[in-house]
Amino acid sequence: MVGKVEARKAALRDKLVDLAEAQIAADGLSSLRARDLAREAGCAVGAIYTHFDDMHALILQVNGRTFVRLGECVAQAVAESREATPNDQLIAMSHAYLGFASDHPRLWRALFDIEMTNDTHVPEWYDTSLAQLFAFIKAPLAKIFPDDSPDALDLMTRTLFSSVHGIVLLGLENRISAVPKPQLEQMICLLLEQVGEKN
Repeated sequence: MVGKVEARKAALRDKLVDLAEAQIAADGLSSLRARDLAREAGCAVGAIYTHFDDMHALILQVNGRTFVRLGECVAQAVAESREATPNDQLIAMSHAYLGFASDHPRLWRALFDIEMTNDTHVPEWYDTSLAQLFAFIKAPLAKIFPDDSPDALDLMTRTLFSSVHGIVLLGLENRISAVPKPQLEQMICLLLEQVGEKN
């Protein structure tokens, strides 16, 4: 009996994450409402908070799935560019990042639009997913800058990620400083081809 109860709880939890993911993918993070989610799941609003501390915790679960898919996308680019130069590896990863963001814009935006404060509890798996993404970037940088300290490489990794992320964000959102989407890959190439040029 206990097994059946736990199975029902797990099934509802998974269903809530599935529905939240579908809603965010369709209409963005701001469209997610507990009452609408409960109605679609066929449960009481209170049932959501039996499984998650709050909506923030539910969104983190969706983002965890998105991080896994993003990581798989970048990992594939890493595998396919294994024999390339470090700069070309960085470009391949960045193009994979752009492709993922372009194919899943609202889920991708939810990774960065969720509110985080100093008091926000960030699950260990969330930090691990982000660390893996940075590790992919850091590996070719260590070849380009073999004499740099780990701290310097960490800073360079975050700098490049922020730069590529900014290009992708501005491009996909058609902000004033954006360029047409077909030129985004070219912009990324122009940036990353210069890494280490003067080293």
